[in-house]
Amino acid sequence: MTIVLPEPGEPRRPHGPLNSGDAWVVAPTGERYWGRYGAAGLLAYDRERGVLLQHRVAWSHHGGTWALPGGALHDGESAREGAIREAQEEAGVPDDAVRARFESVLDLGIWSYTTVVADVVAPFEPVISDPESLALQWVPVDEVDRRPLHPGFVTAWPQLRALLDVRPVVVVDAANVVGSVPDGWWKDRASATARLRDRLDAWARRGVSADRVALDSTRWHPRVVLVAEGAARDVSDPADSADVACAVEVVRAPAAGDDAIVDVAAEHLASGDRVFVVTSDRGLTARIEALTGNGDPVEVRPVRWLLEQLEEAVQPIGE
Repeated sequence: MTIVLPEPGEPRRPHGPLNSGDAWVVAPTGERYWGRYGAAGLLAYDRERGVLLQHRVAWSHHGGTWALPGGALHDGESAREGAIREAQEEAGVPDDAVRARFESVLDLGIWSYTTVVADVVAPFEPVISDPESLALQWVPVDEVDRRPLHPGFVTAWPQLRALLDVRPVVVVDAANVVGSVPDGWWKDRASATARLRDRLDAWARRGVSADRVALDSTRWHPRVVLVAEGAARDVSDPADSADVACAVEVVRAPAAGDDAIVDVAAEHLASGDRVFVVTSDRGLTARIEALTGNGDPVEVRPVRWLLEQLEEAVQPIGE
């Protein structure tokens, strides 16, 4: 593998690289891949309008084809962060307009490309904001493969399309999770639940390994519903970050927390979501396991399943 900086005079970078990641990775066999630290693209999906595609300018790699806004990752940047940043730079995607749902990684050993699939949570019109695009358009899902696509996107699109309707939702029994760790939570249940809320948001943003939720692809960013009861209902709602909407929704149980958890799980199941409930309460587990939707049951995960991953979420991916 060889790292080659852009030549002076290359389009968009006439004075050399803008970031240390802006370089070509050259394989021993001669193939070139853009991005010293890999690259990422954003597949923004709007249920009403379809997928946001970029018509690439002629001078770009595989110019004239249609693909996703994206580009080289910066040093230390996650694929989710890089894909959203590139989409903001190239297509004017507004802050908080998308929520990452899953990642699909093409790993060639010397270089990798990550497709970050994100749901549009605030509709927007794309804006051509740099020289790399001839056009930016919302393309209906059924029409995507009718266009001349970038070779890499041609290969990836069938699996990506098959997963567009898979929506994992993790419903968390806050009282059961908080109560499993003897850290003084009983002195201030709302504050303890707020700490759990923030850890859940970091966990969902980082992403869950696909094998942890028995789904295809590489990593998933599930929606999280945190159900609080009793004194914990005073917990505040989460705040969105600068780049993307928060992944956690707080539901305050009007009465028994178990009843609210069952209701939330049933509601998401009826909407076609893939539902996981985190609890180690046996009675609640039996009630959850009795729920089915279109033949698919809600899956129950014990508290330790979540706690182990919350600990992992503070470590860099790969460690």
